Parts: sequence; structure tokens; C-alpha cells
Amino acid sequence: MIALALVRGVPSTFARAISARPPDVPIDVARARAQHAAYVAALRSLGPTIVEIPADDAFPDCVFVEDAAVVARGAALIARPGAASRRGEVDAVAAALAGRAEIHRMEAPATLDGGDVLRAGDSIYVGLSARTNAAGAARLAEVFGPRGLAVRTVELPPGVLHLKSVCSPLGNDCVLVAAGALPASTFRVARVLVAPPDEARAANAMACAGGALVAARCPETQALVEAAGLRVVPVDTSELAKADGALTCLSILVD
Repeated sequence: MIALALVRGVPSTFARAISARPPDVPIDVARARAQHAAYVAALRSLGPTIVEIPADDAFPDCVFVEDAAVVARGAALIARPGAASRRGEVDAVAAALAGRAEIHRMEAPATLDGGDVLRAGDSIYVGLSARTNAAGAARLAEVFGPRGLAVRTVELPPGVLHLKSVCSPLGNDCVLVAAGALPASTFRVARVLVAPPDEARAANAMACAGGALVAARCPETQALVEAAGLRVVPVDTSELAKADGALTCLSILVD
């Protein structure tokens, strides 16, 4: 059961966050903050206690807190993000997790972004990407293997930023995947739900305590998730998406 969720505020420098392609319309920081507040309220409505880490203007991407740590079964692996400019984000996250999980660190040459890590049942899937390397995956196995979690690597297609850019867990036995993004055999789960091509962004959903945050204006995917037995809360994070962010990027769930 998810007890709490860590989130982090939107810094005033967010308009300088990393983006694969500069947005046609520049980031509106005030609008991003309003969308983030709505996201936090929606997540709170699913039940977890919210712990908010203050934003740090020195790190434009710090709102994407998921990339800073992987937490499961009482352990927290503090990541070493693939983008060097983001590595200073992790200390505040480690401090917030202290006392809530056993803290483990990652050292060079390992790199890992939490957005490349998907947990379903007793498996942790880790995408090998421009941000996460084999040494990062090996460090995951060192920390979580003794806790009964099998770490399985996933080769990502070119151009995919993170594993969870194209998929997300909907519980221990179900994964939501964007159409055509990954082979059906990638995940050892009972059910794989496929988000339609014109709603690919909705493949990143945030499941928690019998509910799920799902990207707004994606009715077919919302219906799929509801049919899987989850209460759907639509959330608009379009301004945050200008910096390649999605729903899972904005929190770390702690069980």
C-alpha cells in the first residue's frame, strides 16, 4: 500500500528545463505551477500523504522528482541522473527519504533516471536509454535483488527519452503501453493495455491506491483504465510536458 508521495515544486527557472525540442510557445512558469498544484491535489485525492520538497532555482528540472530516486520495499536508491546538470537535484530528495527508507547511493560510471524504471509485481524493468546505462541497471539489481525484486533490462527504441515515456504500471499485474512502442512480450504481467496511437501520451498514467491519474483529453485511454478497475482522474500537465514531463515524472511513491 502506498503511504506517501514525494513531490517537488516548480522553480522560477523552469522555462530553462531540458527539452528534446524547444516548444513552439515558450514555457509559462505560472501556468506550469498551476497545473502542478492541480496534479498534487489530484494525487492527494487518491489517498497518499503528500510530502513536498521545495523547488530549487539552481535546478530547472527539479520538479521531475521521479528521476532522483527509486524506492521499493523499504529501500531507496538515490539515482545519478544521466544529464549532468541534474545531478545536484538528488541531495534534497535523499534528505526527504531519510528515515522513510534505507538509503543507497549510485556512483560513476553508473547513470540512471527514475523515469526509466517501472515496477510491476516482483519485477523491476529498467530502460537502457541515453540517460540510463547498464551500470545503473546493475546497481538497481544490487540494491533490490536481495529484496526479492528481479531487475530486467529493456532496450528502448531510438528517440524514446525514458521507458515510462511510453508505458506505466497500473498495478502488480497490468501495464499500459503506447501502441507500437514496445513488443507485447516485454512485460511479464497478466494484462497489457494498449493506448491508441493518437493518445500515446496517455500511456504514462499514475496509478495509486485503486485510482489513476490519466492525461486529460484522452477518452479512449481513460475508458481502458476504468475498464481495468481503476477510478480515473483526468489531469492536464500540458505546460509541464513542454519540458518532456509526464504524470509519473512528478512524484515518487513510497510504500
